[in-house]
Amino acid sequence: MRFMVIVKANKDSEAGVMPSEAMLTRMGAYNEELVKAGVMLAGDGLHPSSRGARVRFGGAAPTVIDGPFAETKELIAGFWLWQVRSREEAIEWLKRAPFEPGDEVELRQVFEMEDFGTELTPELREQESRLRAEVEARTAATK
Repeated sequence: MRFMVIVKANKDSEAGVMPSEAMLTRMGAYNEELVKAGVMLAGDGLHPSSRGARVRFGGAAPTVIDGPFAETKELIAGFWLWQVRSREEAIEWLKRAPFEPGDEVELRQVFEMEDFGTELTPELREQESRLRAEVEARTAATK
């Protein structure tokens, strides 16, 4: 099972305040554990919403809305993508994360192809598999 771990933004992350060396050291050690255990597939921090944009669909054409965005509690400051055996295992890993009191992190399961049932036709399954293989090959080529 794959899970996305969504690190919520706060006033500091939205102000562009970078983590301290101590926090980066703790997070680096934690990421090392995740990688060695085969849990971490990806993970990164995100720039503040002031450097982002939203695209709203509807009407004649999509509308672009430049950041920053007002509701900090609804924004994302970073993420991980994990591969674990269960939701409970993901929660146990997350409880060990070196976050500060008051930080909030959300855990969401990622859909797998089998979750879509018959709506995902054999042709669509083949396309999805082909695209994933292409992304993996491209990623491997850039390393």
